[in-house]
Amino acid sequence: MRLLDLLLPERCAVCSRPGATLCAACRGRLVRLVPPVCERCGAPCPWPVQRCAECAGRKLAFARARAAVVYDEHAKLLVRAWKERGLRTLAEDAADLVLEIVARPEAEGLVPVPPDPERALERGVVPPRGLAEALAARWSLPVEDVLRRTGVLRPQRGLSLAERRRNVTGSVVASREAPRAACVVDDVYTSGATADACARALRRAGARRVEVVTLARAVR
Repeated sequence: MRLLDLLLPERCAVCSRPGATLCAACRGRLVRLVPPVCERCGAPCPWPVQRCAECAGRKLAFARARAAVVYDEHAKLLVRAWKERGLRTLAEDAADLVLEIVARPEAEGLVPVPPDPERALERGVVPPRGLAEALAARWSLPVEDVLRRTGVLRPQRGLSLAERRRNVTGSVVASREAPRAACVVDDVYTSGATADACARALRRAGARRVEVVTLARAVR
């Protein structure tokens, strides 16, 4: 055991008990997103559907989106600690949760959602990048840093669904050619606006199929 571990023992990101960064009890409380789900956007449904009420009528650039857990109060505490407290080891916990629920995507590479440059500099930890790296090791896929932000994005928190979609329009571009089959990786799928913006940028850069994988998903 390292001296640092003795002086500053790890605490659970959700309940703050000493031990692991995600204790077994809190891991067990996270609600898994198991089928049936919408084939396109991954929203939970009472029975399997190709398109649900949430994504019907929307021109989504990705073929399918999948998440591991429901973005409830427990998951919010986990993601907040990951982002704001710089708990890098949570990427491994997140990847394990994803592998528990989500099948390996039909992709040639994993593309993390690019961070806002100012927030990335301030926090020092970029959860989508960390999750992509952890999943890449498990799925034997490369991480492809294809996307970048075009500027500072207005925070999405507190915006309506329509405002979220307008906010991210044109906010992401590809810096080089994209894999023909790509998988966007993010920490949370809320409205699908960010995932769709990234998928559109990848499609413009040559991708023919885009999937989306996230740790958590908002459920309405």
